[in-house]
Amino acid sequence: EQVRQIATEALLEIGYQVIEAQSSTDALRILKSDKKVDLLFTDVVMPELNGRKLADAARQERRSIAVLFTSGYTKNAIIHGGKVDAGVYLISKPYSITQLAQKIRAVLDEAAASFGET
Repeated sequence: EQVRQIATEALLEIGYQVIEAQSSTDALRILKSDKKVDLLFTDVVMPELNGRKLADAARQERRSIAVLFTSGYTKNAIIHGGKVDAGVYLISKPYSITQLAQKIRAVLDEAAASFGET
């Protein structure tokens, strides 16, 4: 919970609007609503659904949603042999607010380019 709160505060400080979900179930409920969501920022390791399964479910609801994973682990469900899967974006913990801001901007820009948005 503390990590989520810190990330939320950082995102608010950067200037993003944040819809905080306390669990993957809450996140999926939000994604099924009519709320505007441009990016899913999720940890890889979580109770219920792991981050990868949450991202897959999110993309079923919203095909063009950008996803940014975070992890404090070097070996996990999205890293294979030191490489991140194509189309998967990761920011490793610990990260600074500046690093988070740069990574989110890059992920949103890439998603917009991929789906023909500007």
